[in-house]
Amino acid sequence: MTPTLRFETLVMHLRHTFTIARSSEDVAQTLLLHVSADGIDAVGESAPVERYGENAELVERQLRQLDLTGSNLWHFDDVLGRIPADQRGATCALDLALHDWAGKRLGIPVYGLLGLDPAKALQTSFTIGIDDVDTMLSKTREALHMPILKVKVGAGNEVAVLEAMRSVYRGIIRVDANEAWTPEEAVSHLRELKRFDIEFCEQPVAAGNPAGLRYVRENAGVPIMADEDCRTLEDLAPLFGCVDAINIKLVKCGGIREAVRMIHAARAMGMKIMLGCMIESSILCTAAAQISPLVDYADVDGPLLVTDDPYAGVIYDGAQLRLPTAPGLGVRPRRAA
Repeated sequence: MTPTLRFETLVMHLRHTFTIARSSEDVAQTLLLHVSADGIDAVGESAPVERYGENAELVERQLRQLDLTGSNLWHFDDVLGRIPADQRGATCALDLALHDWAGKRLGIPVYGLLGLDPAKALQTSFTIGIDDVDTMLSKTREALHMPILKVKVGAGNEVAVLEAMRSVYRGIIRVDANEAWTPEEAVSHLRELKRFDIEFCEQPVAAGNPAGLRYVRENAGVPIMADEDCRTLEDLAPLFGCVDAINIKLVKCGGIREAVRMIHAARAMGMKIMLGCMIESSILCTAAAQISPLVDYADVDGPLLVTDDPYAGVIYDGAQLRLPTAPGLGVRPRRAA
């Protein structure tokens, strides 16, 4: 029987305006993909990244062109190969739905399908978006119970912000510049921020400049993580020796299957790994949480940043990710939870 596909646009509202170095948003829009086959209904999600020219409408158009006639859903690579390789957002939605479907057919969670120990799931960081110093301090006070904060920087007030935050917060702080600085600016800023005990800095310079990342890594005194520079497996080789770690996001790379490939390759290259997220529902974040036992850091706080996530899945025990025991991804509508 040919699988049937159904699409649903999901609109979620953020608790606070979410600002990074290049943009702000109050509302996030993602695309849900429902796949039905052999009496099983599965779900996937894509939170397309505008940075890479994708949005929910485009991803839906791409998926509507997908022909699954004669497909065997157990053959993941064959099915995913029906989507052009550059359509990562569409591939992510289908990849998640395939894992959800397979887990439900077998009656086991996705982490069981992959042979992973749910007790090794990580703690997630919680993100503080760019704002004025007083507002960022207020957001920090709201998040004092979280042991790890990721602070967006690049507005020019970084020293004042970190100084204010450290006056009330003693947990781990990571910073993310989202390509805001030149290599020279990054070194200067990070040398100043180092005194606030920064765990690492994400993507200090514009993507496409591995030599710039290497320069920052060698001169700033703070570990460097690639994010926008690290989309797929093919991006890893140019980053070798230029960064300490990479940030993998399921919607950037095309889902769980590609993420696992990237994890193993990064391990072979001596890099540490973080699983990240966009502003997305518990569907995508639960999928990322399922493979968190494989990585070093987690930043899967999407559901914590919105007021109206309609799904329940991964449980946030403070910052600790608790994986659902239900088959597949283990997500379900909140009204049924």
